[in-house]
Amino acid sequence: MATLLAVNSAASLWGPYKDIWQTVGNALWRRQPEAVHLLDMILKKHKPDFISLFRNPPKNVQQHEKVQKASTEGVAIQGQQGTRLLPEQLIKEAFILSDLFDIGELAAVELLLAGEHQQPHFPGLTRGLVAVLLYWDGKRCIANSLKALIQSRRGKTWTLELSPELVSMTTRFTDELMEQGLTYKVLTLVSQIDVNNEFEKLQRERGLGSEKHRKEVSDLIKECRQSLAESLFAWACQSPLGKDDTLLLIGHLERVTVEANGSLDAVNLALLMALLYCFDSSFIEESTEERDDMIHQLPLLTERQYIATIHSRLQDSQPWKLPGLQATVRLAWALALRGISQLPDVTALAEFTEADEAMAELAIADNVFLFLTESVVVSENFYQEEFYIRRIHNLITDFLALMPMKVKQLRNRADEDARMIHMSMQMGNDPPISLRRDLEHLMLLIGELYKKNPFNLELALEYWCPSEPLQTSTILGSYLGVAHQRPPQRQVVLSKFVRQMGDLLPPTIYIPYLKMLQGLANGPQCAHYCFSLLKVNGSSHVENIQGAGGSPVSWEHFFHSLMLYHEHLRKDLPSADSVQYRHLPSRGITQKEQDGLIAFLQLTSTIITWSENARLALCEHPQWTPVVVILGLLQCSIPPILKAELLKTLAAFGKSPEIAASLWQSLEYTQVELNEIESRCEEYPLTRAFCQLISILVESSFPSNLGAGLRPPGFDPYLQFLRDSVFLRFRTRAYRRAAEKWEVAEVVLEVFYKLLRDYEPQLEDFVDQFVELQGEEIIAYKPPGFSLMYHLLNESPMLELALSLLEEGVKQLDTYAPFPGKKHLEKAVQHCLALLNLTLQKENLFMDLLRESQLALIVSPLEQLLQGINPRTKKADNVVNIARYLYHGNTNPELAFESAKILCCISCNSNIQIKLVGDFTHDQSVSQKLMAGFVECLDSEDTEEFVRLEEGSELEKKLAGIRHETRIHILNLLITSLERNPPNLALYLLGFELKKPVSTTNLQDPGVLGCPRTCLHAILNILEKGTEGRTGPLAVKESPQLAELCYQVIYQLCACSDTSGPTMRYLRTSQDFLFSQLQHLPFSNKEYEISMLNQMSWLMKTASIELRVTSLNRQRSHTQRLLHLLLDDMPVKPYSDGEGGMEDENRSVSGFLHFDTSTKVRRKILNILDSIDFSQEIPEPLQLDFFDRAQIEQVIANCEHKNLRGQTVCNVKLLHRVLVAEVNALQGMAAIGQRPLLMDEISTILQYVVGRNKLLQCLHAKRHALESWRQLVEIILTACPQDLIQAEDRQLIIRDLLQDVHDKILDDEAAQELMPVVAGAVFTLTAHLSQAVRTEQKQPLVLGPGEVHCAFSLDSSFTSPPPTENPLVGFASIGDSSLHIILKKLLDFILKTGGGFQRVRTHLYGSLLYYLQIAQRPDEPDTLEVAKKTMWERLTAPEDVFSKLQRENIAIIESYGAALMEVVCRDACDGHEIGRMLALALLDRIVSVDKQQQWLLYLSNSGYLKVLVDSLVEDDRTLQSLLTPQPPLLKALYTYESKMAFLTRVAKIQQGALELLRSGVIVRLAQCQVYDMRPEMDPQGVFGMRDPPVFIPTPGDRYRQILLPALRLCQVILTSSMAQHLQAAGQVLQFLISHSDTIQAILRCQDISAGSLQELALLTGIISKAALPGILSELDVDVNEGSLMELQGHIGRFQRQCLGLLSRFGGSDKLRQFKCQDDNVEGDRVSRKDEIELAVQQICANVMEYCQSLMLQSSPTFQHAVCLFTPSLSETINRDGPRQDTQVPVVPYWHLPGLGIIVYLLRQSANDFFSYYDSHRRSVNKLQNVEQLPPDEIKELCQSVMPAGVDKISTAQKYVLARRRLVKLINNRAKLLSLCSFIIETCLFILWRHLEYYLLHCTPTDSQDSLFASRSLFKSRRLQDSFASESNLDFRSGLTTVSQHDIDQLLADAISAFGESLQKKLLDIEGLYSKVRSRYSFIQALVRRIRGLLRISRN
Repeated sequence: MATLLAVNSAASLWGPYKDIWQTVGNALWRRQPEAVHLLDMILKKHKPDFISLFRNPPKNVQQHEKVQKASTEGVAIQGQQGTRLLPEQLIKEAFILSDLFDIGELAAVELLLAGEHQQPHFPGLTRGLVAVLLYWDGKRCIANSLKALIQSRRGKTWTLELSPELVSMTTRFTDELMEQGLTYKVLTLVSQIDVNNEFEKLQRERGLGSEKHRKEVSDLIKECRQSLAESLFAWACQSPLGKDDTLLLIGHLERVTVEANGSLDAVNLALLMALLYCFDSSFIEESTEERDDMIHQLPLLTERQYIATIHSRLQDSQPWKLPGLQATVRLAWALALRGISQLPDVTALAEFTEADEAMAELAIADNVFLFLTESVVVSENFYQEEFYIRRIHNLITDFLALMPMKVKQLRNRADEDARMIHMSMQMGNDPPISLRRDLEHLMLLIGELYKKNPFNLELALEYWCPSEPLQTSTILGSYLGVAHQRPPQRQVVLSKFVRQMGDLLPPTIYIPYLKMLQGLANGPQCAHYCFSLLKVNGSSHVENIQGAGGSPVSWEHFFHSLMLYHEHLRKDLPSADSVQYRHLPSRGITQKEQDGLIAFLQLTSTIITWSENARLALCEHPQWTPVVVILGLLQCSIPPILKAELLKTLAAFGKSPEIAASLWQSLEYTQVELNEIESRCEEYPLTRAFCQLISILVESSFPSNLGAGLRPPGFDPYLQFLRDSVFLRFRTRAYRRAAEKWEVAEVVLEVFYKLLRDYEPQLEDFVDQFVELQGEEIIAYKPPGFSLMYHLLNESPMLELALSLLEEGVKQLDTYAPFPGKKHLEKAVQHCLALLNLTLQKENLFMDLLRESQLALIVSPLEQLLQGINPRTKKADNVVNIARYLYHGNTNPELAFESAKILCCISCNSNIQIKLVGDFTHDQSVSQKLMAGFVECLDSEDTEEFVRLEEGSELEKKLAGIRHETRIHILNLLITSLERNPPNLALYLLGFELKKPVSTTNLQDPGVLGCPRTCLHAILNILEKGTEGRTGPLAVKESPQLAELCYQVIYQLCACSDTSGPTMRYLRTSQDFLFSQLQHLPFSNKEYEISMLNQMSWLMKTASIELRVTSLNRQRSHTQRLLHLLLDDMPVKPYSDGEGGMEDENRSVSGFLHFDTSTKVRRKILNILDSIDFSQEIPEPLQLDFFDRAQIEQVIANCEHKNLRGQTVCNVKLLHRVLVAEVNALQGMAAIGQRPLLMDEISTILQYVVGRNKLLQCLHAKRHALESWRQLVEIILTACPQDLIQAEDRQLIIRDLLQDVHDKILDDEAAQELMPVVAGAVFTLTAHLSQAVRTEQKQPLVLGPGEVHCAFSLDSSFTSPPPTENPLVGFASIGDSSLHIILKKLLDFILKTGGGFQRVRTHLYGSLLYYLQIAQRPDEPDTLEVAKKTMWERLTAPEDVFSKLQRENIAIIESYGAALMEVVCRDACDGHEIGRMLALALLDRIVSVDKQQQWLLYLSNSGYLKVLVDSLVEDDRTLQSLLTPQPPLLKALYTYESKMAFLTRVAKIQQGALELLRSGVIVRLAQCQVYDMRPEMDPQGVFGMRDPPVFIPTPGDRYRQILLPALRLCQVILTSSMAQHLQAAGQVLQFLISHSDTIQAILRCQDISAGSLQELALLTGIISKAALPGILSELDVDVNEGSLMELQGHIGRFQRQCLGLLSRFGGSDKLRQFKCQDDNVEGDRVSRKDEIELAVQQICANVMEYCQSLMLQSSPTFQHAVCLFTPSLSETINRDGPRQDTQVPVVPYWHLPGLGIIVYLLRQSANDFFSYYDSHRRSVNKLQNVEQLPPDEIKELCQSVMPAGVDKISTAQKYVLARRRLVKLINNRAKLLSLCSFIIETCLFILWRHLEYYLLHCTPTDSQDSLFASRSLFKSRRLQDSFASESNLDFRSGLTTVSQHDIDQLLADAISAFGESLQKKLLDIEGLYSKVRSRYSFIQALVRRIRGLLRISRN
């Protein structure tokens, strides 16, 4: 029992019914194929609900008890665990509800719970009130479903074109319902349910809320009754009811009464129509193949019993409550019998069929036609249903066609009556009372029936039978297709009826006949036939008894009468002020005649409204001249009502522009006066007619110089009259008919609207135009639009009245009650809102023009005026009033639309936004209503009933369009508001905090914690629909533009820092929004490609933000889930919520089961890319005959503007105006003849422009989509945790992406506009591919047993060796071939860009560089291990993967030949700076690996190398400007650096160095002046400025950036030009000499900083190779003695300075101090310290090398050795003590330094060697065990690589950084070791040579003759200085000033200095280091020799 008593939380009386209705709608109206099966299931399940229609679950004692105890025991809820306690209050309400609707207690509880749940959708209502709505809504859903199912049956009247199985299913289901007595149930319910009774019950129990709630409840109840009745109607249409059901229906109709206005209500109308369709046999005439089946089903034809029963029932003389209704049914029955009687084999039914006349007579006797006119046709629902109209049409035409004798009888009777009336008038008696007016009523019925034509059926065409065959294409009646085909019999009969009734027309029927014609003339073709009839009637050839005037129903007669009347009145015009209109003078016309005139005028209006031919024919008729006559009559004193009709007829004529133009002039001359007579009568037909006339004329043609010659030209007098006399006074007048007030407002506002709509502010409007009038100059009036704008941009009475009208309108609408003139009030309000809208659109241009002009007018922007105070409420509530119209979006979509448009317009202004937020939220109840209004408009789709798609009337389609546009405007309002600072409207509407900071908002589902339903919920709701199914979000397909804006709003919320947090939290937790949306990507919607692309763009951008945010916040499961969704290529079931485990399980299972790869699915990220079509159709170029193409292009360009999205598009409306103005300006007859052709060509141009706009928008959308896709890909690769995608998958994903994106862009059709985005994506992808592959390459490639051999990449990390069973195949996981494909595609892409698109190529060069990096060997730590392999082993070793890939890469690149070379070289030489730099870098890379030197050959042969070299001279000028303290851009510096780097790379190849020498690169450098501009270095530079400038380097640094590349280039050329070494050295020497000042300044080395030491290191390196003896002789300058001396002087100076450097850098303490001082600075300075150490060692090594070269080159034998050092070791001793000042060298530099420096350097280097060696070993150990290092040390290592933000990165990344730092340290130490070892070797060598000379070969001076002393001293000094570079001087060792004492001292010092300890150290060094290198046992030999020397000398 407990299970039975569980509560259904969706309310069993509502939820399931809602689902039924939804499913029925999906299957029948929305035609969703998958809904059919669902429908079948639901119908089977809910069949009992349909059978027991509307029956409620009964009350029940058990339930009562259970609910009673629910507050303590709780109730069980279906689908939920446990029970739920109910509050006492809810239980009370449940019992009330149970009594109210007589439903079971649990059902009442369910309704209340559902009401509570649905409450957010109904702001302001309690759950009880919502429950009432839900109860009736459930009933409505069942009734509507029933009706829809019956409509879809197979039957005789219509078909919905559904699939046969669906139709069979619904037919079968509804047949079963009918068998169970459906008719009886429906009729019972219709009788029982009564709105008033229900309301009384609800009223008693306080079950009714606000006016809106009352209206909603009453609408639901009415709709229930209506749908039930219409179900029977639909049934009867498709298959007639059986006998019993028909009798039941007749029984019901017997008791029916009419409404207060005499018409049938909608329900009874439907039931009457159902009965009429039961008697309908019209389909028998149609010869369709289904007809025979139908006949068998029709009881009327098959069951005698049926006919007998019905016949006797209808013959029954018992009168019904409505005799007219009885008459209608009888007439229908009579016609049915007559119809049957004409069929073959119905003799059996003769007794009934012969009674048809009698039955018809009974019907006519009961005034059937009058009843049909007054109660059926005027019923408000009549014209809403096409089949009602058709049925009554059939009824009348059947009567006319099947009972011609009856019709004749009616006519005879009418003639008879007319005679009697005539006689009694003659005799002066009253006419007899008993006259029947049946014919009159029939005519009026026909007139009334066809007067409206909502479905454009033009049924009246059946009454017109063309006398002559019409072959014009425009007028084809229903049966007029073929000329010789005879019209059907019925049509002949009907047209005869129309014609004959007009013959000899008795006066009593004159007016009804005209009214009938007016009805029959309604429609374009009918009007034409009617016009012809009236024309023919009047022509004299119709032999007419009525004398010369022809038939009274003819144009001739009518216009003749009008003219007579006019003549008559003119003869006898009373004075203008006599006001006796009511009592017309006897010379006027009788009331009867006046009615006749009015009827004819109305007929004329109808005909000329529909038929333009008739309009022109009448107007141009020479005798009739209708316009002139009418204007004449208007000046006479005739009744206002007649005047009004005349004005309306004029208005109809005014529809043709040709007539309108002359009408204006005539109006001007006749000066129609509207006087106060109307306000006395309190009726205003004339005012309204005048406004209508003006309204139509304004639209047709608008003369600018109206009234010229009579008055100041212009429209102003009319406008003033309309504004001041009509509009401003309309509220204060008295109205007899309340509705007329609003009619007046509507027509006058319509004129204003049209005037303003067509006004475009132009410059000439703002200048006073003078015209000549009667000899004086007067100012012409401004255009009416100008005047309206002026009034609306000021606080004018007009604006005030308009705003007050808006306020009144919304107040009236808030009552939800019908009132007279409601439609007109709504129209008036719509025009008011539209006026404000137009003003807002045009005000900017208007005000700009006004500012430029000299007019003394003041205007304010309308948005400010709207902020003004409302005089009635004393509040600034105008905008609030406008916004309140949104609350009526369901009932008045047009008003909501205009209102939304205005708000959207105003919202662009930030200040107004803040004020609006205040106004909107100021009053709680108003705020709630406004929010509800916005939400309701966004939700509007739910409330829309399913429109039959094919038959949806124009109006419904239009309304759906308007609702859609309203939603678009609201979304645009949100989008513009979100761009403003908070507080703004969007934040209020989307439910964010306004009082507190926005980011503290906590968004909730509606109803949770009192959170209302906001626009955000509505937007999510729009996007959510359909995401559960397979189809994806419905909005994407059904309303693409709407969906696009919804996605944009959500993106903006996520992207804005304030709203991002709350929004993303809400979307992630409550909605799972992104996952459910991304599942359905890519969307496919070819028709709306632009919207589709934008939808995907916003969605992808939002996904990118989500991935980034979840990665930052370490919400791994969220990130992982989205990544799997986007990247997986395995088909995975949609994941359950248990994210982790299940997926992995799936993964492994699928991996296990499917070995074949065919099960792979395409990755979603690739599918999205596929959905962007890269090709773009381009509109055909214009082919013009009249306009000039170039000029048109110019005009199009002038009309371009930026639209809301910032795309440049052409303004089509503006272009149209410009072109039409151009055509209108043409003069002459030829132009008029050509006009149609010109207009055609204009439309061609406009179509072309529309196509072009679409093209631009489409490309923009594609770029947008691609950008977003690229962003998503980049976020996935860069921001998401690396470990979420396995390394191998990562490479595969990147490979797939790269290949796909290349394939798409390399397609021939691909649009070039997309190249930049694609190139950007390719760049990122290649960068990541390169990183991924190189990370993988960290794995060791060779593993000897027991040794750990580690290879490193840039991110160097040790990784575990790969498993042995998996030998590495190819390069990376993705294999070499994939890499080659990528390379080829990259190169193809580069070539595809051709000459243009340099920026695109920039990206591609970057990509190519990254790609080529893959094959580069990673940095390996120099572990100084002994190489285990012999030279032979190395040569024969197999090629490793790096060189293999490199070789293959270069082969592919070379296969592209000169085309590729040409492109890259061209880019390297000119173009954009970044492009040049990257092209140079690429050349650098290629040349470095190009073993064949193809590229180098091409560069030199094609002259590009020469161009690059020559461009250095141009760079010189730019570079000079960079040395100013505030430099311009540094671009030039960077390109220069790239160029020099490339030249240096070329110089490294021997061939390249030769080419460079040939092209004179060093000569060029020598010519550059920038190297001479060395700025003064700030000696305090390093210490003084603690914080150097952040980005722009100091002038000194900039200078170094310029100089160092030049020095490097010289050094490399010197090194690699072996063959031409002397030539190179000579050129370099010239470079040094030409910049000698700079060179010497550097060599002086004033300050010690890393930069200056680097300069010095490079310079000493160059000098050591260039400034050597023997070079001078090689110089190819023809030197004379003097210049030779100068050159030698330079060289000597260089030498001296170099040697001088030794004493400074040989290891002074000051330098040590400098090092220590910098020790405490961390980060960047750590590597600076390394650099300084390295530079100092390099300088020493270079100087030592120089000394060695000098010694070797200039002393062929030991005897003649050149001594560079004096034989004094005192340096060593000095150096050991502290030194005061480093700046002053110990030895003045003209002195030669002593050997002591060498010994000191030797010692120093030996010590350094050991410290470096230890440091190196330590680092290597650390590197091998990085994971074991303490965290502090790791952090310290990282900080030197990455000074800031170390704490934020993951441990894995820290290890990578630490390894990177260690490799750098190890390699730095290795380099220092090699330098130390070199210095040691060189020092030893130089020491040995000097000692040998001094101790063995030198003759001391004291043993010489002192005669030579002074001379020899001088000579030796000079020689010593010039280093004996002249080879002809014989250098005798004797000529040195060395005393014996010196030599002895030297020996003693040498022995002590070169002691055992030093020797041991040196030998240890050799043991440790040198055997790894090739110079094994060199140190040992030298040490031995020196030891020997000292020993010998001592002995």
